[in-house]
Amino acid sequence: MTKSLFIVIATGMLLSLVACSEKKKSTDIITQRVETVTPQAPERMQEYNDSRNVAWIGKQYQVTVHRQPGDSLSMVKDETGQKFIDNVISVSVTRADGSVFFSRKFTKSDFLQYLDDDYSKTGILEGLVFDKAEGDFLEFAASVSHPHTDEYIPLVVKLSRMGEVTIQRDTQMDTTGDMPEQEQSSEEI
Repeated sequence: MTKSLFIVIATGMLLSLVACSEKKKSTDIITQRVETVTPQAPERMQEYNDSRNVAWIGKQYQVTVHRQPGDSLSMVKDETGQKFIDNVISVSVTRADGSVFFSRKFTKSDFLQYLDDDYSKTGILEGLVFDKAEGDFLEFAASVSHPHTDEYIPLVVKLSRMGEVTIQRDTQMDTTGDMPEQEQSSEEI
């Protein structure tokens, strides 16, 4: 009996060793399916118009900004190959009597010296808006951005009373616009 019990136990141990050592190896690889994005037709931004009356150097002016897709401009591509149509932004400043003081069309090429290679190749002129009249200048905020992102290069465009345009990168953070008035005055002191 002890001999047969010994044989049963030895056989059981042998079977368990064989069962453990011969685990079934799976050739299944579990991954996520990566779907490739196929580029659609070139995307374009909506037209934008803004016209406002501005008191500047003791007189009234009307500042008009009009953005429209520039079909004749080079298109840019994002990392998926999606094409985007760049924009043309027209700025005009008209005197109270209706005569034109300033009129110019801006494209991304006007800002290239202020952009790095990445924004030069894959950015679009997203916006140019009137900011303020201060002293001898009308100031505008402009941006060249990567389409469909929050990434952009902020720029300042100044128009002098002589009709001269200067452009520079905006290095000032506009954080005072979000604070209550009391906090602004204490921050400025």
